[in-house]
Amino acid sequence: MSTDQAREISATGVTVDVGDATTRYLMYGLLPSWFVPGVADWVMHRRTRIEETAGTKESLIHSLMMAEVGIPIALTLRYEVNPLLLSVQLGGAAVHEATALWDVRTAVGSDREVKPVEQHIHSFLESLPFGALAALMCLHADQVKSLLRGGRGDPDAWRLVLRRRPLSRGYLAGIAAAIGTCVLLPYGEELLRCVRAGRRNRKNDKNTRSDAAHWSAAGSGKGR
Repeated sequence: MSTDQAREISATGVTVDVGDATTRYLMYGLLPSWFVPGVADWVMHRRTRIEETAGTKESLIHSLMMAEVGIPIALTLRYEVNPLLLSVQLGGAAVHEATALWDVRTAVGSDREVKPVEQHIHSFLESLPFGALAALMCLHADQVKSLLRGGRGDPDAWRLVLRRRPLSRGYLAGIAAAIGTCVLLPYGEELLRCVRAGRRNRKNDKNTRSDAAHWSAAGSGKGR
């Protein structure tokens, strides 16, 4: 913002509440935009035929990663930010990062091609939790200090406290619909596809071994 713009705002009596602006950014910017790379990642998994390579194992890892991020988000939408909730958020972000490494290692080990585009998508999925957490900690610096003190002097530090100003039902319904459409539906389809492919491959392997045993026995009989 230029000096002239700042003077104009000051002259008209307009003030900018950084806390409100950051909250709106988290609610209507960062959180909704999170679904975009999530769907894009699912598209990449489908294009590289995950069901024929890493299969169910990698798909289950994806479900685990969504839970590691989804649970802290759900708690934050419902409860006040305090040392307990910050600990859950920090722990979730750390575990999510470790699981992301496991995910890529599993994909590469299965010979599924992780293309540069997918790697770039992963960079968004890994950085967004830390960006959201950093903004949230700035909004609740007092709770960060309380966490560093171990919550001493705060009787509500280590228990879940319902939001004093609950989020609107419309907003929560919109987020729930987005989660269902952009997370549960595509990744549920992926897991189902991988399970079906795994069963089909096991059945084919069983039939192949059975045929091999049959021809081996037939060959032995002729040799006699």
